[in-house]
Amino acid sequence: MSYQKNELNAKSRGGSELMAERLIERIDPAIMDQFQLTLSRVRELDESKYRIYWVHDLPWDPELKHLSNQQSIDKFHKIIFCGHWQHSQFQTVLGMPHSPNIHVINTGIEPFENVVKEQDTIRLIYTSTPQRGLDILIPVFDALCQKYDNIHLDVFSSFKIYGWEEADKQFEPLYKACIDHPKITYHGFQPNEVVREHLKKAHILAYPSTWMECSSASIIEAMSAGVQIVAPNFGGIPDITGNLGLHYPWVEDKNMHATMFYNIMCHVIDTVLEEQNQNYLKFIKMYADQRYNIDKIAYLWDGLLRSIINADPPKALPKPQGVNFFEYNTP
Repeated sequence: MSYQKNELNAKSRGGSELMAERLIERIDPAIMDQFQLTLSRVRELDESKYRIYWVHDLPWDPELKHLSNQQSIDKFHKIIFCGHWQHSQFQTVLGMPHSPNIHVINTGIEPFENVVKEQDTIRLIYTSTPQRGLDILIPVFDALCQKYDNIHLDVFSSFKIYGWEEADKQFEPLYKACIDHPKITYHGFQPNEVVREHLKKAHILAYPSTWMECSSASIIEAMSAGVQIVAPNFGGIPDITGNLGLHYPWVEDKNMHATMFYNIMCHVIDTVLEEQNQNYLKFIKMYADQRYNIDKIAYLWDGLLRSIINADPPKALPKPQGVNFFEYNTP
């Protein structure tokens, strides 16, 4: 079984889709074949399957406002959120009740091996789509280059990751600024394995986010790669990092945002190679590898799916034979 695809994610190689594929690879096909897994956008529901609604977006998305309706909620055996901050927003905005049918299971990633990074050049990296803060990063990086000679920025950013090539047109001036800059390498869209190779070399994830993240494989992979996270305390980012990133107050005014981002980036560039900070990054890696390890996450999913099968099968499926722990044979 694969997750349910629609017109928006049919060609996507984004974090949500990669996570779903990695999860499916790790769970017994005989189990997965009994489920319909829907990512965020509901199209058609299969009444013969156990129905899992895996929410990767926020309650302000028009396609998710149906979760304010109890009848819509009741169409699914389980609703899974990918972060506690995200779940709380649905409770606050849409009034979703606490329920045993609602769970939070974190995004899972393949942990990185330990690597020794070069010390001569401090490498910054940006690995998100352009509307999430690239317009702040580029002028700030240009200003940083006037102060530091030993920095370089790798930019992996394009809507091609979702198969939406047309959406890149409005950001072409931003891409050109990257291409023309002598200390920026613009990679556009690259497969995840290519991005991971560059994360192994990177020292700082420079992410002046203007986007409310509910989860972020980009941030999680960077933590596991021993990369210092620099991002505002916006949306679910502090939840994602466990407050272990260097977070600064988010402001809507882009000039103020850029100023705060510049100041903290100066501090990070000055200290990122120090031994004390390197030890801290090892701790961050350990945290990410424990919290987000895909094998651990798959184990949680496997247990959840099996509990659904044993508890409440659709009428079209025979009820599996399970052990009733509260019935005992007496001699």
